[in-house]
Amino acid sequence: MNRNLVVSILFSLVWTLSGCHKAATQRYIDTAAAARSSSYLMLSSAVSAATMEHYIAERDTLEIVTSETELQKSWEAAVGFCGTIRCEIVSSSITMRTANSVPTGSIAMRVVPEDLKKLLAQLEKLGKIAKHSTDREDKTAAVVDTEARIKNLTAFRDNLRAMLAKPSAKVSDLVEIQKQLADTQSDLDSETAQRKVLANETEKIAVQISFLVEETGKSRGGFSEIGDALRESGAVLGDSTATLITTIFAIIPWLILILPAVWILAKGWARLKLRRKQLLSPPSAT
Repeated sequence: MNRNLVVSILFSLVWTLSGCHKAATQRYIDTAAAARSSSYLMLSSAVSAATMEHYIAERDTLEIVTSETELQKSWEAAVGFCGTIRCEIVSSSITMRTANSVPTGSIAMRVVPEDLKKLLAQLEKLGKIAKHSTDREDKTAAVVDTEARIKNLTAFRDNLRAMLAKPSAKVSDLVEIQKQLADTQSDLDSETAQRKVLANETEKIAVQISFLVEETGKSRGGFSEIGDALRESGAVLGDSTATLITTIFAIIPWLILILPAVWILAKGWARLKLRRKQLLSPPSAT
């Protein structure tokens, strides 16, 4: 009886100690998470109050008017000049004249603020700047919050790694800590990527350039209209010829079937007329 009582007491003590250890481990993780949230708020407030630097995202939009003969040269010159300064091409395109549209060109690039004046001076040489607008957006709050989250997540990740290194940690605790560590690392990678995007927006100026052809009543009159009419007439003639050829080749298979039928009907009709003529003519006198 006493032996059973002793076994029960020992079992209860072991179970209690195990539960206490697991609860302590979970409390440590929860405490670290709470500290992470608290430290994030404190760090974010401290950085917001202490920082004097503003992070501004700037976007410049330009329209450059040039003659049709110079448009492609101007477009190529702008692309080439970007390679001579601290600049990167994000996208570029150019279209040629068609029957329904005039040629155009566009370039999207990012340039460091110090080299923006050089770029604008070069663009003035490539044509007439008909429009230049600048938009600015303050990204300071987003940058500060992102940097605070990165620092906070980094500290929390380091704490979890320290917990994993403890030799007294149990397997069940290690599994839980490893899961927390994986989630924290994933959040940290996401915030780091977001910070790179913000850096690209605030450290370089986005420049959107559109190349347009100058269109005036004088330049489009006289011989220009005749040239347009000749180009359009050539296109119309080509379309008509193509339609005629298509129609001919579409009819040929039917002609192979229709012509013999028409010939047979014509022969039959001729025989029928000859027979009627023979029947209606009076018999000859003998």
